[in-house]
Amino acid sequence: MMLRYALKTVRARKAGFLGAFLALLCAAALISACGTLLDTGLRGTIRTERYAATPVVVSADQYVHRTTVKHKHGKTKVKHKAKPIAERAWLPAGLETRLARTPGVARVVPELTFLAQPLTPAGTGGRSAYGHAWESAVLTPYRLVSGTAPKAASDLVVDHDLAARAHLRTGDALTVQSTQAPRAYRITGIAAPATNVRHQTALFFSAAEARRLAAHPGQVTAFGVLPAHGTDPERLKHAVTRTLRGTTAQVSTGDARGTAEFLDAAAARVRLVSMGAAMGGTSLLVAVLVVVGTFALTVQQRHRELALLRAIAATPGQIRRVLGREALIIGVVAGTLGALLGLPLGAWLHARFVALGAVPATLQHTTGVVPPLAALAATLAGAWTAARIASRRITRIRPTEALAESRVEPARPAWGRIAAGLLLLAGGAVLVVLLTSLRTEPASTPVTFLAVVVLATSVALLGPLLVRAAALLLAGPLRLTGHGGRLATANLRGNAARMASVVTPLTLLIGMTCTVLFVQATLDDAARAQARAGVTADWVVAARGPGVPAAAARQLRARHDTVTEVVRTTVRIGLDKYPAQGVTPEGLARTWDPEVTAGSLDGLTDRTVAVSELAADQHRLRPGSILKLTLGDGTPATLTVAAVYGRGLGFGDLTFAHDLVAHHVDNPLASSVLVSTARTQAQLATTLREFPGLDILSPTAADSLQAHRRQDNAEVNFLAMGLVLAFTAIAVVNTIAMSIADRVREFALLRLAGATRRQVLRMLRTEVLSMLTLATALGSGIALAVLTAFSVGMTGRAAPTVTPLLYVTVVATAGLLALMASALPGRVVLRVPAVTAATAKD
Repeated sequence: MMLRYALKTVRARKAGFLGAFLALLCAAALISACGTLLDTGLRGTIRTERYAATPVVVSADQYVHRTTVKHKHGKTKVKHKAKPIAERAWLPAGLETRLARTPGVARVVPELTFLAQPLTPAGTGGRSAYGHAWESAVLTPYRLVSGTAPKAASDLVVDHDLAARAHLRTGDALTVQSTQAPRAYRITGIAAPATNVRHQTALFFSAAEARRLAAHPGQVTAFGVLPAHGTDPERLKHAVTRTLRGTTAQVSTGDARGTAEFLDAAAARVRLVSMGAAMGGTSLLVAVLVVVGTFALTVQQRHRELALLRAIAATPGQIRRVLGREALIIGVVAGTLGALLGLPLGAWLHARFVALGAVPATLQHTTGVVPPLAALAATLAGAWTAARIASRRITRIRPTEALAESRVEPARPAWGRIAAGLLLLAGGAVLVVLLTSLRTEPASTPVTFLAVVVLATSVALLGPLLVRAAALLLAGPLRLTGHGGRLATANLRGNAARMASVVTPLTLLIGMTCTVLFVQATLDDAARAQARAGVTADWVVAARGPGVPAAAARQLRARHDTVTEVVRTTVRIGLDKYPAQGVTPEGLARTWDPEVTAGSLDGLTDRTVAVSELAADQHRLRPGSILKLTLGDGTPATLTVAAVYGRGLGFGDLTFAHDLVAHHVDNPLASSVLVSTARTQAQLATTLREFPGLDILSPTAADSLQAHRRQDNAEVNFLAMGLVLAFTAIAVVNTIAMSIADRVREFALLRLAGATRRQVLRMLRTEVLSMLTLATALGSGIALAVLTAFSVGMTGRAAPTVTPLLYVTVVATAGLLALMASALPGRVVLRVPAVTAATAKD
């Protein structure tokens, strides 16, 4: 019976439920899209290209492992955790002999993969370029379509795509920037793969030259294991695994070979899971807040109908069941459509992340049934929960009180609502205080956005009280605007609950948008300030290509310039990840000042390390402490702390001697070279003229270039939260339109009392501007508190970066949305003849 009544109500009040339908539809689409990103991170395929003809691949372990054993209450718990390393780990070349003796193995092919960038005007078409030894071409396989294999150190075979793109032929010369100084090679052959290779450019060298460029003596990137005729790959995998027992080598077959080949795609899995979970969690919290507000407004509009049901003996349980079933009916339709719409939305998000470089194209987008089903389930749960929350008031009071409240709002919200609002306000304050102690971006970012949502939820619960308080404060200024201002003041006081339903999404929109825009700017500006203060060199050598070769630095030193090569990497202390750099120790004080607070950089060698104050605090380090860590390629190292410095945001949390880092990264070329000299920019350029793609920049110009790169990273964060903001903006429009659509009779009575349409619209604009003023104050206050706490934790200063013009744009956009959302429905409502609207049934 309840279901039949709910179906009839939904059919009869389609327009009334439209707002709730749109809110649920957008929520389902957003959750489904975030779910597909999470699914891609967990199950996305990384198809192999380089090892297409190699059934079994042996590679090094790309993870740092930690096992903890806890004894509690007579029980032993063993936990194993693993985190990916930043660079490629290498295998001992001696494993080739063991693998060759494995039953079922026909041939073992050692593989070397290293940086090899062809310096051509045509480039590589956005593909990564790698060098290999020609003997490993069989792993794809690549076959010569013209010319001969490389034999001498100056010989080179290029792939067919690069030859076509750069118009290269056998006999041509091609300069390649690899791990050493750029060198000109003679193209002896052009090779084409037997399978489709879309994501990389391959250059093949002679075996001796490849070993020189790989710069890892006695080590290889991987082994390709070719089976004997008739050997099953899975059986061979088990045999190889048994052979390698006792080593850390990993054995891969099938699609798992792609993980061994494309390390950036494997690392992107973790990043995508993190982004998908963060976006999905934030989206879910925002969706619940918006949907609850929408359903509360829907129930409020039906207060008279529900009060009459209570008056004719409908029990509170029956009212709850009716509203719950109505919510589920709307939720099923809206959730199904939204979940399906979320699938192409998720694919578009993935494509944008690929275009921005946050996710490599080699990690293919995956869409299964779980994300849309999860979105549908979340939508149904949210709709049912929202209906239950919205029905609390109407089902708890007596029928006579319900009839009285159907026309006049209660003087104050329920005590339970006030208590819940104050509790959430206190919870938000706790999160803000917690933010001041969080000093790493992965820890602070989720707390930042959670604090905004929690504080916005407290605004939603305390909204009627806040609206009435705002009405008292704005009463004087509003009287100056004439009759419309007086009517607006009366509406703000008498319909505080309805007005609060509009203030909440506006507050969330302004608060969340300001936080998203300025949290990254706060961090970037602090990092830039530290970097500007710390670079004391006269000039900075930067590269348009993969980096500055060591030979260029040697050439500058030959002219008696003080030169500091900087190589970037990421290391782990335990399982904690830290950005790090390697710098040339000689003459370091003339080019770089990290603001040493303890110890001295004079003792920086291959056996010591300098750490930031953050790393020192987290691991209780001081000069002389012993630090065990894992370098970028997985090599363990035990070093002595030589110094502690303060500018960790600008330069990374650990600083090593250059040579220590350069031997353990995929790209040993310097990201920049700091030069202290009396020579001019033109003279330095003349010295480095034989090195293509190098620029001599002032420290200010180099800082601007680095800021541009940081902006590219910020775009990823803006895109990640942009959909949440778009959903919130839709909720603003939706809520305002619903609020105005319910005031047909009120506007009709005003017109019958003598008010003109223009006066009614002016009153409506005044109301909206009043609510916008309150929402701006609340949203700005929330954002300012959160951003200040974030700044204190991350930079040590209560100085968030806020761009005035951008802030004004945010508020103006919110105001424009609110005014448009009120003007259009208002004009539609006023088209109905006043007598018809005033005498119409509810």
